[in-house]
Formats: sequence, structure tokens, C-alpha cells
Amino acid sequence: MAGNSPVGPQGFPALKNDTFLRAARGEETEYTPVWCMRQAGRYLPEFRETRAAQDFFATCRSPETCCELTLQPLRRFPLDAAIIFSDILVVPQALGMEVVMVPGKGPTFPEPLKEVEDLLKLRQKVDVSAELGYVFQAITLTRHSLEGRVPLIGFSGAPWTLMSYMIEGGGSNTMAKAKRWLYRHPEASHRLLQLLRDVIVDYLVGQVAAGAQALQVFESHAGHLGPEQFREFALPYIRDIAAGVKSRLQAEALPVVPMIVFAKDAHYALPELAQAGYEVLGLDWTIPPHDARAQTGHGITLQGNLDPCALYAPKEKIGDLVKRMIEEFGTQRYIANLGHGLYPDMSPEHVGAFVEAVHTHSRHLNRHN
Repeated sequence: MAGNSPVGPQGFPALKNDTFLRAARGEETEYTPVWCMRQAGRYLPEFRETRAAQDFFATCRSPETCCELTLQPLRRFPLDAAIIFSDILVVPQALGMEVVMVPGKGPTFPEPLKEVEDLLKLRQKVDVSAELGYVFQAITLTRHSLEGRVPLIGFSGAPWTLMSYMIEGGGSNTMAKAKRWLYRHPEASHRLLQLLRDVIVDYLVGQVAAGAQALQVFESHAGHLGPEQFREFALPYIRDIAAGVKSRLQAEALPVVPMIVFAKDAHYALPELAQAGYEVLGLDWTIPPHDARAQTGHGITLQGNLDPCALYAPKEKIGDLVKRMIEEFGTQRYIANLGHGLYPDMSPEHVGAFVEAVHTHSRHLNRHN
């Protein structure tokens, strides 16, 4: 960045590698682009070093630290996209809930939502610029600091996933408390989901205004719902977010960026998700590529879906698995990724082998097709 001029969401460096964006839009690419969920993470020693002395959510609120953590994997690997370092639970914080990161346990809400009356404690109108401006600052700073190397992805959790955390008070194997709300308090559940939806739309539009070039919506807890509950309490809000964000981006003369939806374990909803208004459908590792293509058609880009644990395999085996994955998905309308995020004990060298294998095998297949 030149001089001491303030860093604002304009005058961004020209993009040098737009392969990820072209694949997201369904355009032809010379090779299959690749990035990894949780690519800025504890598997990198430099990440652990940067984060060592700082509370997790204090880190999220530091634009400079978020920028540094976002850039770290790009220094090691020729990834085709960066994703801003943040957390989905900043949205419940913006609604006035306290969330703390407990070592060995994960994110914890000291006062989760227990009764319907607790909804009144939430902010009913959220000024996202005031409450989440630190994320926007991190995106703008990172977009400049990337110097056009690759596009920057912004993200949010989806309403059902955020609702489940807010009621469970943290992670859960069953989501029984949150699902109890769906069965016993359907109207209140919809009120909460609508509130979350409206904040998420504002939040994602703000991320694009700050410099995000693509957006991913994480419905990480989709697998806890059956088809009927997913269609009532998750899918309508996923659709609303895509429509609401795109409408607002057009109205505010902002770039209409590609959007990705990742609904983990929602096998039963792939056809509906493919029609939900997103350019890209993220897949977990339990879905065979051929089945995913058959269920979603050829009008959407697919993203995924190597089993994250495959990165524990020897490097040659990783190469074989990647080759088979790309052959099954095809090199076009496809973004390579893992079927979930990287785990903290994974070897950076094996992550590098995954990225290299995607580029090598997709180029080879393109040359011989």
C-alpha cells in the first residue's frame, strides 16, 4: 500500500488470478481452482504463534491480526482464494449475546436462550456497521494487502446454525434443545430466524461494500435436521439471504458477487439447494461426486469435497485421491476444497500436497480432454 493514506474500500489492486471467480460463475478455466475451509488455522505454526497471547474473539476484533492470519496460508500455498479470518458467532454477539472461547471446549454462551421470553433480550435492530465494523475493516485491509493475488471470500453462518448455538450455548451432538424450540415454539423459532436473516443480509452486503469478492453461507448444522424441518426452518432463510443480498447489492450499485452455500450433511436437499439462488454449492465428503452432479444439474458450480482426514494419508495417496475426485467432478464448473475444514493436527506439507495435486491433475485432464 502506498504512502500513509487511509485504507478505504476503493482503489483496490487489480486482480491477477480470477480462476476461482470464473469457476464460481460457470466460466471456463485452465485448471480447477482450490481453497480450503479453515485454511487460516492452528495447523500452521505461524498461526499459533500469532494467536498465542490473544483471546480468540479479541483476535477477531483486530483487523490487523485478522489480515495477517488470512494471508499466512497464501504465503505457503498457491491457493486460488483467501477467506477472511473471522467466526460465524460474531453475529450473535452483534445481537447482544456474550460468547467466549473456552480452551478445550470451544465457543460457549454463558447465558443461552432458554425461554421464548429471552428473545426480548436480543437487539431487534442491529447497526451492523457499529457492531461488526471491525470485520469490514479487516476485509478492506486484507483486500489491499493481498495486492490482487487472489480473490477474498467473506462469509456468515446461516440462521438455523446460529440459532442452534444460541440455544444450546455451544456445540452439541444432538441439538436437542434447539430442535425442541422448533417443535414446541415454531412461531418464536421463525421470529428468531427472521431476525438472524435480516442481520445476515446486512452483514454480507457490508462485507461486499468493504471489498469481499465472493460470499459463503455456512449451514454447518444442517445435518441435525430431517428433510421436513430443513425445508421449514433452514431452506427458506437460505433462499431469502441469496435473494436479499443480490437485491441490495444491485440497489446500492455494488458488485453482485458469486455466493456459495455449504449445508453440511443435507444430502436430502441437494436439488433444492441447487435452486436456492447461489452460484456455488459446497459439498461435504459423504456425497459421491456423480450423485451430486446428477441431483443438481449442470447449471451450478460444485465445491468440495475431499474427506479432510485424507490429508493424514501419505502424499502420494493424497495425489491419487485428488486425481480420482477431479476425474469424477470434471475440471469445469468445479472448485476443489475439502468436505469440511482443516483440523489443527494436520501437516502443512500435506495441505500443500493437496493444493499441488489439484492444480497438476486438473491441468493434465484439461490438456487431454
